Parts: sequence; C-alpha cells; structure tokens
Amino acid sequence: MHEETVYDALDHAHGGEGQWAFGTGFDEPLAGVDTTVPEGIDPADLGAYCLMLGDDALVLCQRLTQWVTNAPELEEEVALANCGLDLLGQARLLLARAGSVGVLGRSRTLATGSIPDEDALAYFRDADEFRNSALVEAPNGDFGQTVVRLLAASAWRLALFTRLRGSRDPVLAAIAAKGVPELTYHRDHAARWVLRLGDGTPESHRRTQAGVDAVWPLLADLFTATDVERRLTAAGVAVDPAELREEVRDVLTLVLERATLAVPAWPAEQPSRGRAGEHGPELIALLADLQGLAREHPAATW
Repeated sequence: MHEETVYDALDHAHGGEGQWAFGTGFDEPLAGVDTTVPEGIDPADLGAYCLMLGDDALVLCQRLTQWVTNAPELEEEVALANCGLDLLGQARLLLARAGSVGVLGRSRTLATGSIPDEDALAYFRDADEFRNSALVEAPNGDFGQTVVRLLAASAWRLALFTRLRGSRDPVLAAIAAKGVPELTYHRDHAARWVLRLGDGTPESHRRTQAGVDAVWPLLADLFTATDVERRLTAAGVAVDPAELREEVRDVLTLVLERATLAVPAWPAEQPSRGRAGEHGPELIALLADLQGLAREHPAATW
C-alpha cells in the first residue's frame, strides 16, 4: 500500500501540478487586492520604490536567519527567526508589488518579458540590481552589534511605515498597515536587549558600545532622498526620508542613554550608493547563500 509523504500531500493540495521548490505555487501575496496603479503615478517609480523597501526587508531577513543555531539563547533564536519571518512577509508583498507594475531585471529569468513574481526578483537578480541600504547589508558582527542594527533598522522602518499607511497607492498603504505592529515588536525587542546589554556587565557594555560605533556610520544614507523618492513624495505615494530623521534620532538617543551607552555624533548625510545598485562584497556573499539553490536548480518542482 502506497504511503503518502508530505511532498505528495503538497502536490495533491495543488491539483497534482508540480510546484516550485522555493515557495511559489502557493497563494499569491497580493491575491484579491486591486493592484491598479493610481492615476498620476509613474509605475516605474513605484516599482523602484517597492524594490528599495523590499530589498531592505529581504536582506535584513537573511542576516537575522544567520543567527539560527548561533544565538545566545534558544528563546532568542526563535525571536530573531520570527523577526526575520515578518520581514520576509514584507519582502514578498513589496517585491510582488514591484513585479505587478512591470519591474524587470537583466537576468535570464526576468528577461522573458513576463511579469516577474517575488521569487524571481529575490532569487534571480544580481547584486547590482538590488536596491537595499548599507545598514541591512553589513555583516552581523557579534550579538550586541546585531541588536543595535535591528534597533536602528526597525526604528527607521517603523517611522516610515507609520506614514506610508496614508500612501495614495492602496497596495503600499495596506503593506505598511500590516507591517506597523510587526516593526513595533522588532524595535521594542531590540531596545530591551540594548538596555540589558548596555547597562549589564562591563563586557556586555563594551561589546554593545562597539556595536553602536559600528552601526552609526551606516545611518548616513537613510535620510537622503533619491530622485524616485522625491517624485513619489510629491505624488503622495512615498515619504521624504528627511521627515524621519528627528523621530529616529530621538528614539535611538533615548534608548542608548538609558542603556548608559555613548551616543555617537550623527553621521553626515550622503546619497545612498545601495539605492543606486552599488554594493560591496558582503552582499555578493550573502546572495550566494540566499540564491544558490534556486540558481542551481532553476526549474525544480516538488
């Protein structure tokens, strides 16, 4: 008698049709949502903006999953993995939105002219096609540096998503509304760890301060708008990142001071190289891990 395996069950659940081995074939992330681009909004700009925010989430997710089996506590391992899963969900929605407005890359999979899904955009773009910031791209460092980076990234993203709930693009507004409670948890979880470590032992204080000093320069390009962001802000779709500066600085300063950590001077702002597709070897190495299986077996099915 044939005994059904979990893979058989997955296959049968989708009518016996082979499914992608990397997550597609299941419910579309924007199923049932009107993805029509509102009048007066350039679809190319909207797609580029969603790539920026989606790539930030995808790359930071990958960084957080590198702590699985390495975190200092089992409970923390689960917490970081859950933060990563939240970000993965945001990445799926944002990359799906980018694909729905016709964003295409240069890779063989995306060069067909068909509308790319979130998997194609995640797995088959090269490093120079990614639009993530330097903050999420940098290596993890030790645990202290990781929670400082998570605090900075989630404080910035939460401030942005809170405002994007009023975006003229209903899809972007819905993604932001869903992300606000997730990012609130990420920020508060990271803040508790920074307080615990900064005001802990001399060694935990030293390591966390070193993490702050390593992360702070990475904030330099978060608050300088790209041309895409300027146009979309004028159209009521995006938010000028300069509007976020004071709120984010206040949050980070409050946490660091309560953690008895020195607050470094705010870095001089500069245009983002990452938003222009200029990345270091760190992203190439990260993408090799993220994309390796999909690229080795591009037509794999269950």
